Amino acid sequence: MSPIASYRRLFSLAGPLYVLVAFIGRLPLAMSQMGTLLLVSGTTGSYGLGGAAAGALAVANAAGAPVAGGVADRVGQRPVVLVQSVAGGLGLLALVALARGGAVPAVVVAAAAIAGALMPQVGPLARVRWRPMTRHQGEHQPRLMETAFSYEGAADEASFVMGPALVGVLAVLVSPALAVAIAAVVLLGFGTAFAVHPTARLAHAHRPSAQAGGRILTATFAVLLGAQLLMGVIFGSVQTGTTVLTTLAGQAGLAGIVHATLGVGSVVAGLAIAGLPARFTVPSRVLVAATGLAVLSAPLLLTDTVPRLFLVVLVLGFVVAPYMISVFVLGERAVPPARVGTAMTLLASVTGLGYAVGSAVAGRIADGHGHTGAFAVTVTAGVAAAVLALVGQPLLRRPAPSPDVPALHPGTVPG
Repeated sequence: MSPIASYRRLFSLAGPLYVLVAFIGRLPLAMSQMGTLLLVSGTTGSYGLGGAAAGALAVANAAGAPVAGGVADRVGQRPVVLVQSVAGGLGLLALVALARGGAVPAVVVAAAAIAGALMPQVGPLARVRWRPMTRHQGEHQPRLMETAFSYEGAADEASFVMGPALVGVLAVLVSPALAVAIAAVVLLGFGTAFAVHPTARLAHAHRPSAQAGGRILTATFAVLLGAQLLMGVIFGSVQTGTTVLTTLAGQAGLAGIVHATLGVGSVVAGLAIAGLPARFTVPSRVLVAATGLAVLSAPLLLTDTVPRLFLVVLVLGFVVAPYMISVFVLGERAVPPARVGTAMTLLASVTGLGYAVGSAVAGRIADGHGHTGAFAVTVTAGVAAAVLALVGQPLLRRPAPSPDVPALHPGTVPG
């Protein structure tokens, strides 16, 4: 089956409405961190407080996501995502009100953390729905699952390009408060639509197994968690190094655009993953992509102009999505079927944790060694990812648990 045919079959199974809802539903999370930074910084005049609020939102979301994923595995995605979408949307609106109302800093930061903890991880939970949706595709299912994860990886990258860009435009044209308020409204509307979409029932069709549970933290999954943690470090350190270099060049406003270039290359490569031959196994893809992270990040150490930075970051982006997609595919295979929701949200959460670590470490080193010091963190994480992928190959190649999901009628999505 060709890549185009795979995407066509995949989207016909899900339906265009689901594809639209699942994509737009993940934008609020991508918008909220930068939106919070701009909102709180603008209303308080303190970038430090703005950064603290944005960091609190991100860390709380990373901490709360696996908990929500575990509950969704037990009781189903529909009630969990529905509650999170409503509560998270209201939490963002409360954050806007408190920031604009001049609330004390501690209250604003706490409100940001609460909003972050309540927001759903739509992308990871969307991944859970594809296996039951493709279950009746016979010999085509493995290829369709890889195509589904390729699409999800590209969609995540696209959302984290579009989300901050949308926030930036709204902040410039109107105000950061409007940007965060729109994120809240989108979450209330599309997050709720994602929660109640019929595919939510497919994800919980194996409720007896979900009640039985199963072990998730195996050696194989630990390797995958480490892989995503390092990917987060790369994200955070690249953004920090980019900000330092563009600021020194007197073009600080280009930092966000340069970082978005990383996502552009990643989206293109992510969509193309579906065309890779089956003989190029997923564990091998992790190793090749991780090696690419180490090799293609190295030129950052020699980059000292913004045009060159654009080019290096664009090229680096072409191995980001293949790496992440392959890790998520293996993560879905490495855990019991009843724990996939927990696994996907855990992988997303450690990525966010790695982002925070990468930003903090790169920022501290950049104080003394400039953008080269920040990019040294990127290269170190890339090399560590390559070493981990190589050492972890025996574990990554272990047979996966059989996804025993009770059958539904072929081609049907329950209402």
